[in-house]
Amino acid sequence: MYKPPERIKHVHPDGGWPTAGVAATSRWFSPVEIGALTLRTRTWVPAMVPWRASDEGFVTPEVLSWYGRFAQGRPGAIVVEATGIRDVPSGPLLRIGHDRFVPGLRSLVETVRRESDGHTRLFVQLIDFLTIRRRPEPATYFRRHLVLGDHHRRAVPQAQGDAAVREALLAMPDDELASVLTARELESLRMGFRERVTDLHLPHIRALPQQLPLDFAAAAVRAQAAGFDGVELHYAHAYTMASLLSRRNDRDDGHGGSREGRLRAPLEVFAAVRTATAPSFAVGCRFLADECIEGGSDVDDATAYALAFARAGMDFLSLSRGGKFEDAQQPKPGAAAYPYTGRSGYECMPTVLSDAQGPFGRNLAAAATIKAALVAAGERVPLVVTGGICSFAQAESILAAGHADVVGAARQSLADPDWFLKVELGRGDAVRRCKFTNYCEALDQQHKPVTCQLWDRSSQDDGPDVPMTADGHRRLIAPRWQR
Repeated sequence: MYKPPERIKHVHPDGGWPTAGVAATSRWFSPVEIGALTLRTRTWVPAMVPWRASDEGFVTPEVLSWYGRFAQGRPGAIVVEATGIRDVPSGPLLRIGHDRFVPGLRSLVETVRRESDGHTRLFVQLIDFLTIRRRPEPATYFRRHLVLGDHHRRAVPQAQGDAAVREALLAMPDDELASVLTARELESLRMGFRERVTDLHLPHIRALPQQLPLDFAAAAVRAQAAGFDGVELHYAHAYTMASLLSRRNDRDDGHGGSREGRLRAPLEVFAAVRTATAPSFAVGCRFLADECIEGGSDVDDATAYALAFARAGMDFLSLSRGGKFEDAQQPKPGAAAYPYTGRSGYECMPTVLSDAQGPFGRNLAAAATIKAALVAAGERVPLVVTGGICSFAQAESILAAGHADVVGAARQSLADPDWFLKVELGRGDAVRRCKFTNYCEALDQQHKPVTCQLWDRSSQDDGPDVPMTADGHRRLIAPRWQR
């Protein structure tokens, strides 16, 4: 994992916990309109992948208990984890690429409605992702996966036959391999094979701009049928839509190169989703304020994207940052690259050991720039900001300054699913505050059920049916708040 050169241990910002009366008149606990919807408060739980779905992508009892527990804290909105729009295997991640997933998703909606007493709006994040494979053992790569070409054969003229060529390449020192293999071949060996949106020699990649609007629209229709209040189009991090928006996207088919070209597919996806769903169904997106990689999109690009999305009629915009494959660290053989191990990943989820800027509100400067541009253009689309938010004082100051319209928290909400309710009731002193050590993120990287170190070993008894991990060592949901 990337670690910043500076190792400054930061302390939590002052909570500024309000009394119930002050909270009732605060900006954070005031209503906000999201398209045709109204959120009761401007509190927001962003999408987090908990690794609780079945291997076939179905909602499980563990998924229901996960979201039901967040709903008990009565946030204004919860965004359900990145949910795959295509009907392809993706492991224990939720899917919405076929009608057979709708009944389970409907149960999820009903659970959140019940556990929040109807106070919480529920969105589902729709994602598309391209193929990525695990880093192979060198012998496996050279004997099975490498597609031999003349440049390989020329490099080992003494080898007779393709089998001998493969063995000669396998025996070749790394420094020689670097001059024989192409950049993509070397990457496939060292990192594992990964498709890119710029692989136009692959027919299904060339066809993405035509296929994606259909797939996203069909998924949104299923989300609406399941009872969700809206969808969040996943245009962030290391995945298909973010890659189309990236300044690194140099497709030559009108869907890359210039900003206008890079925006074309994301706008077409939104248009298809908006046309396919009811006006009362909210449609927004999550995108990057900064890719935080060399040659990637920056806040100027993000500002242009925000304006384009607002003018197209999106109901909300949610900002993140970083989290890219391009600077990910090399995985171990047998593991896949993880897009939160490099500097861009750190920018997305900084820890309490940080540089001088620190982990708290790292995306706020970019959010302020983007929001100011929206206001100057007369666009009133609500802007959601997250990233190291763990106190009432932070959230209220962001809203007071006009840098965003909704303030959310992922890791802090995982640490204490009741924290919004505690603050609203004037019980900020009872908030369990995230340590920002990324214990949870380390579990995510290993594809293990995500929990928080502050409560997953708790012996507090809140009933006989507390779900546990398969090994019985960790509880899967936080203890109930004993008021």
